[in-house]
Amino acid sequence: MAVTAKFLAEKLHLSQTAVSMALRNKPGVSTETRQLVLKTAEQYGYDFSRLAPESTLTGSIYVILYKTSNAILSYTPIFDEYIEGVRRVAEKEKLHVKLLQIWEKSDDLERSLEEIRGSDCIGIVLVGTEITAAVCRRFTSLTMPVVLLDTYLEDVSCDSVLINNETGAYKATDYLISRAKSQPGYIRSSYRIPNFEERLVGYKKAIRANGMSVSRSVMHELAPSFDGAFADMMQIIQSKEPLAQAYFCENDILAISTIKALKASGFRVPEDIAVIGFDNIQEARIIDPSLTTMDVPRQFLGESAIRQLLFRIQNRVPASAKIAITPVLVKRFST
Repeated sequence: MAVTAKFLAEKLHLSQTAVSMALRNKPGVSTETRQLVLKTAEQYGYDFSRLAPESTLTGSIYVILYKTSNAILSYTPIFDEYIEGVRRVAEKEKLHVKLLQIWEKSDDLERSLEEIRGSDCIGIVLVGTEITAAVCRRFTSLTMPVVLLDTYLEDVSCDSVLINNETGAYKATDYLISRAKSQPGYIRSSYRIPNFEERLVGYKKAIRANGMSVSRSVMHELAPSFDGAFADMMQIIQSKEPLAQAYFCENDILAISTIKALKASGFRVPEDIAVIGFDNIQEARIIDPSLTTMDVPRQFLGESAIRQLLFRIQNRVPASAKIAITPVLVKRFST
């Protein structure tokens, strides 16, 4: 006897409507119910091929920027490129994209979630650069798929599209060592996010792979903004702290600020001190000397996030995916 939605409904003590929505990955049931239905359907040999795919999608894709501070998300060009990538794919699918910014310190998260529930939202690309697991779960509890962009959370069950920070930092540090012929220092942001912690891991791996000791690395901590990082680096130089002959910087804002402080203090870049960054922001091309950095294909990350989201909307796969995109080294004159 063929296993039907009615059969599954009776087994699970659910309505046929709820079972049908779960099987078709439609809004209206919780994540737990959907997973229970799919697991039971597989157990009893349900024929998923009987579910005809939707010919077209209707509704809106929400891109949500969740902000906890102005330290990272205040540099908007990076996130504009993410959003442009999402829009490109959405336009081809004739879907609307709505941008929602939620500021942790002033916005009511529960009210925002209620607005999303009552909207035409069919899926969410959640920019998770600063997000915590607890907040992320509030979004994944909604009855529509969520793809986390720019971070990965081990204990949250949802797809993630992110930068391969560790490998990118390893490549940058390894290249810097080959150019400077000495152990590079490390410049870190005083505002910590998972991306930076992963870059630190990659840096340390490259140091060890080149036969050097991490304990001997010169490290400085700078404020996350252009002005703050410049002021902190000037203070470090003026205090006569030991300087390395080369530096890996956690992002381009720190790298550009470091170059400006070094030049203002009479150092030549790269002849005296070489500098490499991470992100390839617009300013990296125009600073003198132009900045060697790791190029993050941000539009491609946005495109990948929405493609994965559309896959989730149209397919019933209980396992979550982690898609890591590796940056590419851009060689310029700061090294």
